[in-house]
Amino acid sequence: MSLKPEQCRAARALLNWSQPDLAEATGLTRETIANLERGAHTPQPKNLVALREALEAAGIEFLPETKTKGVGVRLRK
Repeated sequence: MSLKPEQCRAARALLNWSQPDLAEATGLTRETIANLERGAHTPQPKNLVALREALEAAGIEFLPETKTKGVGVRLRK
């Protein structure tokens, strides 16, 4: 399970969440989220799972990369 920095930033923007909001939803630190979003490091697999699950529970869908399009996110209706 992967989560690219740009997906995390875009997902938060769609939800109008700050880094502290996402930290609260996941139980992770704001620093962990900031490090991911700026590409400083890749979080541990269990933390990636927590991030994706929190964002998906809030209505985010992760779009996979295809031959013609990069990864993305969208907000479910």
